[in-house]
Amino acid sequence: MSMNKQETQALIDEVLEVYPEVAREDRAKHLGVNDTSAEGTSCITSNRKTLPGVMTVRGCAYAGSKGVVWGPVKDMLHISHGPVGCGQYSRAGRRNYYTGTTGVDTFGTLNITTDFQERDIVFGGDKKLSAAIDELETLFPLSKGISVQSECPVGLIGDDIEAVAKMKGAEIGKTIVPVRCEGFRGVSQSLGHHIANDTIRDHVLSKSDEREFEAGPYDVAIIGDYNIGGDAWSSRIILEDMGLNVVAQWSGDGTLPEMEKTPNVKLNLVHCYRSMNYIVRHMEEKHGVPWVEYNLFGPSKIEESMRKIAGYFDEKIQAQTEEVIKRYREQWQAVIDKYRPRLEGKEVMLYVGGLRPRHIIGAYEDLGMEIVGAGYEFAHNDDYVKTTPEVKDATLLFDDASAYELEEFVKKLNPDLIGSGIKEKYVFQKMGFPFRQMHSWDYSGPYHGVDGFAIFARDMDLTINNPCWNSMKAPWLKDESSEEAMAKTA
Repeated sequence: MSMNKQETQALIDEVLEVYPEVAREDRAKHLGVNDTSAEGTSCITSNRKTLPGVMTVRGCAYAGSKGVVWGPVKDMLHISHGPVGCGQYSRAGRRNYYTGTTGVDTFGTLNITTDFQERDIVFGGDKKLSAAIDELETLFPLSKGISVQSECPVGLIGDDIEAVAKMKGAEIGKTIVPVRCEGFRGVSQSLGHHIANDTIRDHVLSKSDEREFEAGPYDVAIIGDYNIGGDAWSSRIILEDMGLNVVAQWSGDGTLPEMEKTPNVKLNLVHCYRSMNYIVRHMEEKHGVPWVEYNLFGPSKIEESMRKIAGYFDEKIQAQTEEVIKRYREQWQAVIDKYRPRLEGKEVMLYVGGLRPRHIIGAYEDLGMEIVGAGYEFAHNDDYVKTTPEVKDATLLFDDASAYELEEFVKKLNPDLIGSGIKEKYVFQKMGFPFRQMHSWDYSGPYHGVDGFAIFARDMDLTINNPCWNSMKAPWLKDESSEEAMAKTA
């Protein structure tokens, strides 16, 4: 339900009452009420360590590097250096679609691990890593390179993955990237993004000058689109319709050669700012390549982003962009006409990653839906600064929310739809709330672009208007009389 500022603050205070005093004071900094009338931009504390004992849904630095940035690079082999579990858990979980023949020239869904055992903890895993690289070169000779994604034990025992990568890289004549992304590093997966970006800078872009590439006037690169459900392909359709030439995708359906030639493009287009802003800033400083954020979720943001991008090019691109927008309007208006009457006025609560809530707000609003609560798992302060103008006054804001906080917020706000991750999905479904998994589109997608908006609208309608929700009640809320009645009916 929609609340005013006083009611939203009262909800926060009520939820915080259960914590001990020190924890309560700390968590209060991470919860807030959006105030559009305040001078400047009010914000909440973010990018801090989670309190011990508080259940969080964050991931680790390894997840940020292997699962997000490096893992989708399809023509490289990505070794999870450590025990088997981390690699298996991160294998193909994000549905990073790619073209190619798996096991021959593309390797995105393979789980490659050095499978640490107790003896490796005692004696070290350098020799095992070296042997794994030899075996991989024999099995997959068409791979363009290798990344070594270090797991927690590697950092604890002090394996020298840099030395192994340097020696074996010279031996096999391929790029081998050592990534110090042990899970215990930093606050969340966000540091893993940063570490991965730094290794791209040091081991990939450092070789860009050695690669011959004839740049064109309309060359652009898609940065921070992981092609979940085919998102990057939908984005390419729009950019190419505008007259632009997409020469690289980072990193969904992306390749090592594409990454190496990116410093030659005219403009870097950043979709996931949180995970890739570090490397585009580097390319701007060293190679003079400007960058711009864009958002292709929903008609309003698509149109806004197309004009913003076209503004970096000449009148030819700008005129072509306007013609494309006119054509697109007919397509997405048909979607709005069909689904908005079924979704108008529905309220949504979002808790996703470090960027998505602010990106997908516009798509929900295009369908007449309202955001009543928004938060991030691992956002930084600037993400909240960019989010507050996108949501209405008195909207509940929350950072690194615990499982307890999320459940209490949902009970009070009573949204028509929750958009969050796999760890939250089944709890809220059992509570009887419509839910969409907004990390990997609940096995649907794409959601980017014009064609993606039609799929997005359809999925929201199928979820919210499914009649099953009215027949559900959380098992822990059922009383004996209702159970007896159900037994008699059965």
